[in-house]
Amino acid sequence: MAKTTGARLADFQYAGAAPGAPSVKRARRFDLAAIDPRAKPFSSGDKATDQAAVDALAGDIDRLQDVLFADRRFKVLVVLQGTDTSGKDGTIRGVFAKTSALGVRTAAWKAPTEEERAHDFLWRIHQKVPGAGEIVIFNRSHYEDILVPVIKGWITREETAQRFAHINAFEKLLAETGTVILKFMLHISKDEQRQRLQARLDDPTKHWKFAVGDLEERTRWDAYQAAYGEAVGATGTPWAPWTIVPADSKTHRNLMIATAVKQSLQALKLRYPPGDPALATIKVI
Repeated sequence: MAKTTGARLADFQYAGAAPGAPSVKRARRFDLAAIDPRAKPFSSGDKATDQAAVDALAGDIDRLQDVLFADRRFKVLVVLQGTDTSGKDGTIRGVFAKTSALGVRTAAWKAPTEEERAHDFLWRIHQKVPGAGEIVIFNRSHYEDILVPVIKGWITREETAQRFAHINAFEKLLAETGTVILKFMLHISKDEQRQRLQARLDDPTKHWKFAVGDLEERTRWDAYQAAYGEAVGATGTPWAPWTIVPADSKTHRNLMIATAVKQSLQALKLRYPPGDPALATIKVI
């Protein structure tokens, strides 16, 4: 498929977290406002063309996933993080619609259970990471544990910095044992969220997606944007960089993420395992 724009994924990635354990004093904050959520840097300018490109990329990802599963040298963890209505479910449907369920699974994270709260915050996460040859998609993720508790004041600044350090060490462990980590921050505007929430209210078939608490969380928009910026700044590392995805356009969101996933799989130089030479002489009768 011919490239239609000059956009580079690297222009939307952040891997500049300060080396060593993050601290309250050294914490960096990524400025999300520097990236326009309405932008469409990977778009051809035509929605139908962009959707056709997404469909083609989804097919490419399916074919690459088949080799990944057979190869079994690598694991792929896709993290989808963003505010309510940012498009995590839609990304999974659009980007991985053609991928075999044999080698892809999704983990959707909610508030921790009583048992999960009795352990460290990464205990439940580690149980769901991909095995050899798998792609696992996190719909929300361990980053909820340094967003909601921060906004609600449940943990201190020192505890927040400690959790950043734990996440960086955890992701480095995964990366050093064969896991490719693709973290996507789905960046939408406050007005786009308003429209999507209203659409859920206006459509009775989408009422199940709406919770009154969503409106309360919306009043904390600025606090969440600041918390996301701090999380990206503290945990965007060379082994697990963040990609900030302008996501007001659903089609562009899927196009950009599908492009990133395909490029990452291609970079692995995947291969089918060598066959048994003895099979060449076998005839099925």
